Amino acid sequence: MDISSFIHSNLLTIKVVPHSGRTELKEENGKLKLYLKAPPEKNKANRELITFFKKEYGLVVEIKSGMTSREKVLKVVR
Repeated sequence: MDISSFIHSNLLTIKVVPHSGRTELKEENGKLKLYLKAPPEKNKANRELITFFKKEYGLVVEIKSGMTSREKVLKVVR
């Protein structure tokens, strides 16, 4: 999936669904939704999110807002 159209000013808005049994990025209703295997406890889902974008897209991302929320804004560093 090409996610470049979702990145605006190096920011990416995404909804995260932790503890879903699979790790998969989907477009739903014009928005990105990332299903993660990891549970939301002890920052595991956030770490999996960062690892996912590095492995799948070669992007280094930081969570700009939404550390404890399912709605997150990611800053694309490179």
